Amino acid sequence: MSWNNESRVDMNIYSQGEVDKWVYNTCNICSIGCGCFVAVKDNKIVGIKGNAEHPINRGRLGPKGENQWYANNSPDRLMTPLIRKNGTLVEASWDEAFSLLTTKVKEANKTMGPNGVAIYSTGQGTLETYYTIGKIGRAGLRSHLLDANTRLCTATTEWALLQSFGADGVPASMDDVDVTDTIMHFGHNPAETGTVFFERIMKRKIETGTPFMIVVDVRKTLTASEADLFLQLNPGTNLALLNGIINLIIKNGQLDQEFIQNHTIRFNEVVKSVEPWTTELTSQVTGVPIDMIEKAAEILGNTPSLISTTLQGTYQSVDATSSCVAINNLHLMRGLIGMPGSGPFHMAGQPSSSGNRTVGGVGTYPGNRNPDNPKHIQEIAKLWNVEPDQLEVGPEKGIEEILYLMEQGKVGVFWNICTNPMVSLPNRNRAKKAFEKTFVVVQDPFLTETSVLADLVLPVAIWGEKEGTMENTDRTINLLTKAVDPPNGILSDFEILIEFANRMGFKDKDGNPLISYKTPEECFEEWKEISKGRPSDMSGITYEKLMKHNGLRWPVNEEHPLGTTRLYSHYKFHTTVDDAQSFGKELFTGRPRTKEEFERLNANGKAIMYPTHYVPPAEQPRKEFPFWLTTGRLVWHWHTRTKTGRSPYLQMVAPQGYVEINIEDAKELGLVPGEVVKVSSPRGSIDVPTRIVDTIKSGVVFVPFHFGSWENNQAANELTTDFTDPLSKQPTFKHASCKIETIRKKIQVSQDHSFEQIADANHLTMDELARINKMMPPYRADVGRTVEVPLSRIDVKIPPYMPYRNIDRLPHFGQSSLPYTKLDIEKR
Repeated sequence: MSWNNESRVDMNIYSQGEVDKWVYNTCNICSIGCGCFVAVKDNKIVGIKGNAEHPINRGRLGPKGENQWYANNSPDRLMTPLIRKNGTLVEASWDEAFSLLTTKVKEANKTMGPNGVAIYSTGQGTLETYYTIGKIGRAGLRSHLLDANTRLCTATTEWALLQSFGADGVPASMDDVDVTDTIMHFGHNPAETGTVFFERIMKRKIETGTPFMIVVDVRKTLTASEADLFLQLNPGTNLALLNGIINLIIKNGQLDQEFIQNHTIRFNEVVKSVEPWTTELTSQVTGVPIDMIEKAAEILGNTPSLISTTLQGTYQSVDATSSCVAINNLHLMRGLIGMPGSGPFHMAGQPSSSGNRTVGGVGTYPGNRNPDNPKHIQEIAKLWNVEPDQLEVGPEKGIEEILYLMEQGKVGVFWNICTNPMVSLPNRNRAKKAFEKTFVVVQDPFLTETSVLADLVLPVAIWGEKEGTMENTDRTINLLTKAVDPPNGILSDFEILIEFANRMGFKDKDGNPLISYKTPEECFEEWKEISKGRPSDMSGITYEKLMKHNGLRWPVNEEHPLGTTRLYSHYKFHTTVDDAQSFGKELFTGRPRTKEEFERLNANGKAIMYPTHYVPPAEQPRKEFPFWLTTGRLVWHWHTRTKTGRSPYLQMVAPQGYVEINIEDAKELGLVPGEVVKVSSPRGSIDVPTRIVDTIKSGVVFVPFHFGSWENNQAANELTTDFTDPLSKQPTFKHASCKIETIRKKIQVSQDHSFEQIADANHLTMDELARINKMMPPYRADVGRTVEVPLSRIDVKIPPYMPYRNIDRLPHFGQSSLPYTKLDIEKR
């Protein structure tokens, strides 16, 4: 039972006097789906507190969730549409904005065809908004260019599940986390990206000693600091490590042969593919010591239950889908799925990214329907009352493919809904040039880095100002309610889409409006009918029921009126031809399989196992760019900081970007903490201060991706590659090559400027100045000698967030132990 039913209500309120009311809601930051209440005074949001009855969080909130409400009251909220005229965005009426939007869309459809319009949405919206995007995009615009920023964070989740089990939907849930014997966080740092989830794990671990925790990561994260076994591997070697571990488990005979025989296919191909991966080869490629590989195989081969979580460290790396499929293989060959405490738990990143896939706003058709199966096309056409030939068939296009079409001048309108791709897309200079070739619509509450390229800006309501539902990382459907009205004249995403559909005159085959519903709840009722009988069946859900039970996990229907804790408990998978959400792809090349190829697999309700072949990253360090670059998130910020950057507290704690570099590498380069350096890749460069740490391997540097303003030159995605996984089309943000260059000025030692005076004038100790200039003690600098000093230096302090630990148990923080930190200087 979650948290042993122990509640702790976290809250953050700023109010002069008592609040007027607390309004039921759900946190709109990460994918955990914490229940909360919104504080309202004088029709203004003034705070938030956790919902003590919600089983996901029992009242707890993370630092980003506690501070999300500040954005609602930010003085720079957009209050009117903007249209670019003569190169400048100017105020416009809603009528002018909608007229321009519909005119441009009609022009694009006429001159470029249905795929002349692309819609790029978010993982932070509601199911009702996503479903409406899918219906308008597919049956109205007839476009196949529907994607979202979920492509950047969790597209691999979908494809790993489709490949192995035939349908989307994570098999395990948080209830399984509460009872598992072993948990493996593979490329997942929940201590910073899902703080309440990690606190839930740690509460049980501190009290009972379980679960045994394995962490696999390139960096020694806060999650890794709590691990029983930490495997710190080289960038781009996830699949190599998994192949080695799986090979060892097979050789040790730690298999559930009955499960393999009765409920899976293609196991022999898995055996053959991992056979070359001896512990020696695995260690050589990954950098993980042999004894640790053997220990991991021993634990994973013997544990009676296992939860495996994955996130960006897996999804944004080379072999992303193959690595997640290998984890599925591991669970299947040990029979650890569909039972309490066991199953792959491929996580989502955003609060409703899973929901966007479920209802068809991106990816396949709504309700897990296969765009390559004529039967499924006919089903959705009948439900929508449109002609089947009006609906696009075949695999969807990812954002990188859409960018290519934009570069070719084949996209007339790019409609960007509540996301900030000019900070979040890889190789953003290339992306910027593509955006400049089309008409760009930005739908957002604020001006963002992407607004710089916008031709039309539509302001929208945000969390707390609208209603609908969201799907969290374990299939739980949660309810959002409206706590306050949005600023006067501001519409929600849902309302904008409804008005757009009406103005476009979209009709069904009987001449009735394609979009007949008017409210989110009416939309949800239509979606329930669409979902009925499909894997994500929500026909048994109502808004009232969601509030009463604090969320329900799909499927929710007559058979499961209060939801489903875990999938596949009867070991029946969605791999029959007319049940499968996809016919899958070739794992190595990404080529879509035909219906006939899928039929020849003869899976028929069994899980599909796959041979996994390791492919090294396409770009690796070399002489000109000798370092690995990896990127990621901080506990204190969310994505591109559009909301969290407007929280005074979060912005104060983490105000800017930086580069983390290993102690030995810093010593070799003569760097001192906080020294601003130039980090360059084959695509661009940034100027950021250094954090010299012992949590990252030599030869690897880390840059957080949140900071991307055009002015400050700290955008990690100036550097990243835009290679993608062949199946999920998710970019490989986690490894590129780069170099570190100092930015310094030269000063000549003279009688008026001694070595000591130069150090003092530039706020350096003698040791630091000597280190910069690679001098050995005793430090002497003769008159006439030229020494270098940093042109700029910024003290970078990023405090850890660990509510699961007592203050006297705070872990050793890497940078604080170095002999040249601020503390050491003060001691001298």
